[in-house]
Amino acid sequence: MNRRNFAFALAAALLAWPLTAEAQLKVVTSTTDLYDIAKSVGGNKITAVHISEGYQDPHFVEAKPSFILQLKNADVFAFVGLDLEIGWMPLLIDGARNPRIRQGGSGYLDVSRAIRLLDVPGGNVDRSQGDVHPLGNPHYWLDPDNAKRIAGLFRNKFSELDPKNASFYSANEKAFDNRLDAAARGWAAARAQIRGKPVVAYHTSWRYLAEYTGMNIVAFMEPKPGVPPSPSHLAQVMATVRRTGAKAIIIEPFYDRKTADLIAARTGAKVLVLPPSVGGVRGLNDYVSVMQYDIQQVAGAVQ
Repeated sequence: MNRRNFAFALAAALLAWPLTAEAQLKVVTSTTDLYDIAKSVGGNKITAVHISEGYQDPHFVEAKPSFILQLKNADVFAFVGLDLEIGWMPLLIDGARNPRIRQGGSGYLDVSRAIRLLDVPGGNVDRSQGDVHPLGNPHYWLDPDNAKRIAGLFRNKFSELDPKNASFYSANEKAFDNRLDAAARGWAAARAQIRGKPVVAYHTSWRYLAEYTGMNIVAFMEPKPGVPPSPSHLAQVMATVRRTGAKAIIIEPFYDRKTADLIAARTGAKVLVLPPSVGGVRGLNDYVSVMQYDIQQVAGAVQ
């Protein structure tokens, strides 16, 4: 084949490629937890990337230009909602100029709409109450029962946009649910050990895990969400630890643990640095393993 004919053949092959290759849905998620569940449901029918990392506080993420490029071509943008991403998400969506992922678009997926929310404040909410989320507590993925609801939401959205593969998404959702159910049977004894046990948590993010396990959060290190503890508040927390016999202080990796260590040293409680998300600790690379790790760690500390 001469050079001219080769060039024509190559051009024809490149033009034909999109017609013969099966297109994948391009999915962007705000967090690693949503990413893992989306991949579990979407399998090889989607490509997925996430914006925040599991070791980061998802409230505070730098709006990098690379994220805008990812969103520019996305078919789906799935986010936690309830203003968790309010500090950075609007900048990225505006920069992407992608109507599919704007509110009302086919790929705009506010995952919180599938969840029974905790801590929805009554009355007016203002800054004097700290970083209270006026629509409810956004850390709902820390209840494994909510992970099933999230998987169902992805199944519905992927099936809507890619109906020919609807049965594939349904089968993957069922497999994810079955894997989560099997893991839950394995940590059932740990949940029983945790139920009713007093613990201290740094931030209100652990309310959903408490709902799932039955652990009793008797105090928060923050006097109000997002407000650093004062000496007087720490004294109250220590008094509560001594009164209730709380044995564990739960804190995320991205918070300064100095105050937690101080309370632990003076009360005998143990500080548990627990990852709230996939990738928050090295080796915990999927949602089920994160939940199993956190539940087992709490069970071991409260005995």
